[in-house]
Parts: sequence; C-alpha cells; structure tokens
Amino acid sequence: MEVYTIRDIARLAGVSVTTVSRVLNHRPDVKKETRARVEATIAKYNFVGNENARGLKQTDNEVIGLIIRGRSNPFLNALSEAILSRAETLPANIVTEYIDEKDDEFKTAFRLMQQRRICGLIFVGSRIDERVGILHGSDVPMVFTTVDGKNAGLPNASSVSIDDYALGCRVAEDLIACGHTRIALLGTGRLSGDSLSNRLDGVLETLKKHSIVTDDSMFRESRFSMKDGYDCAYSFFLEHPDTTAVFAMSDTIAIGAIRALRDLGKSVPDDVSVFGFDGIEIGRYTLPALTTVEQPVEEIAGTSVDLLKDMIENGAAPRHVRVNAEIIHRESVRSIL
Repeated sequence: MEVYTIRDIARLAGVSVTTVSRVLNHRPDVKKETRARVEATIAKYNFVGNENARGLKQTDNEVIGLIIRGRSNPFLNALSEAILSRAETLPANIVTEYIDEKDDEFKTAFRLMQQRRICGLIFVGSRIDERVGILHGSDVPMVFTTVDGKNAGLPNASSVSIDDYALGCRVAEDLIACGHTRIALLGTGRLSGDSLSNRLDGVLETLKKHSIVTDDSMFRESRFSMKDGYDCAYSFFLEHPDTTAVFAMSDTIAIGAIRALRDLGKSVPDDVSVFGFDGIEIGRYTLPALTTVEQPVEEIAGTSVDLLKDMIENGAAPRHVRVNAEIIHRESVRSIL
C-alpha cells in the first residue's frame, strides 16, 4: 500500500502543509470547510501521520515540538511550512504550537514537555531573554531559527540565523546613500536577545556614524501585521509629514505602511521610500514592488531540521549557523539627491 506524506495530503487537498498540520493537531484556526476537505483527504488516502508512516522509528510516541511565535507573520508561517515539509526526515512526529507574538514560547515548550514525550524542539521567531531560564536543566535538543542562540545558556541548543545587525547597517547605508536622513523606524523596541532589536541597533548605529540625529519620536512600535503597520504609519505621518523614508522591520509592516501613505495622499517612492525586511512573496507583487532584505527560507528551514536530527540521532554537539541574506532592490525606494 502506498504511504502518503503530509506534503502529499496538502497537495491533494489543495492547502498548505501548515494547514494540514493545524488540522492534525486539532488547531481551532482553520476554516470549517477547509478542515472538512483536509479530513476527507486524510480519510480517503488512509493518512496516518509521519510517525506511523516511518514505521515508528521512535517508541513511546516521542514527538518534536515546533513552536511558532507570531500567528499573523507570513514570513514565520512560510518558514514553518518549509520546516514541516521536511518533517519526514526527522526521527519523530512534529506537533505544532502557534502562539501570539506577545506570548511566552518557553512556557509553551515547558508545558509540552510536561504533557508529551518531547525528544526535540524547534523555536520559530523566538526572543532569547531571561524567560528561557524555565528550560535550564532540560536535556532536550533544540534549535532556534532566526535568532542566534549562543547566549541562551542552554548546552543543548543550536541556532540558525542571519546577521541582523549587519543587515540593519546595510539598510541604513542604502537609505542614506539615497539622501534620506528623516527615517521612520517601525517595528520592535531594543529588547535584548531579539533579532529584530539587532536590526534596529544596526540602523541606529549607522545613522549615528553619519552624524544623523534621531530620537524616540522617529520610532513606533508595531505588531507584525499589515493592519498594525497601516495604523502605525498613518499616525506617525500625521505627526511627521516631512519624513522621507520608512524602515519597517518586517514586510508585513511595510505593506501596511505603503497603504497608509497612499491614503494620506503620499506616493511611494516619489514622496516616501519604504524599505522592508524578510522577503515574503507578496512583496514582489505590491504596487510598488517592495525593496527588502530577503531571508533564505529554504536554507534556514533545511539547516534547522538537519541540526536537530543530528543532535537527536547522533548526539551531535550544538552548532550556531549563520546564513546569508540578500538585499533586493525593487521599486519602493528611490534617491532624493
């Protein structure tokens, strides 16, 4: 009998791998008709999940926890889907947990370890700070994606990340080279251990190096959704109409900001340039197409899975891998020199 994978079920049902995973894990955030279609496909093809399909490589129902911090962030969803698409290579079934970006991923992991036989963890979109202390003493192998895990204080933690600080510097250099000195900064604050705060630090240090004075009034904290990006940019430009550029710490914020600027009667990029971060697919098709820092989703996902598999199966020592991201110049930034 042919064995179907989670990717096969997603293709046959016409949905994403993430959606199938949500159905399998009884998540409530799936439309009723979509859930019914996925469940019907699972029943039709006798799909039993990757744990049974691999002949129970791990006994006692051991599972790997995939914790995604940020339900509305398309970049994190794409990264999670890429990880799930490689689930068949892992030695245990994956259980996914989607939490709000303001929730505590480490408490979520601790709860999972109390409820299930967890043999590995992958954190997507995590922020490493004092909260990670709840996991001290755990011997479960884990991987942090998108954030450098060296300072987690966990001897069994690997990580895969980009150099957010250096890329923040490059974004600022690009905007300065285009003549922009009044730059709005939309995103997260300077929280220790956060990849996003490293981006902000890179921008601020570069502005300082060029003797460009900025203060807290040029920063707005925003959740990572298009609506919040819209609201944040709209209120900012009502107060600072002379600002000529926006650096949004995610593409979702940037896309919301572009719409807000249009509703305020401003043209992008003729009046205001907008620079995003992450490289989500929709940014190629916005009007104007979004200039951004593109993170290598497939490489981050594949490396994360490989690191965790090596630690679980071979007892490999944790590693901290840095991958390259690329600045993609499109239409939303222009020179005013």
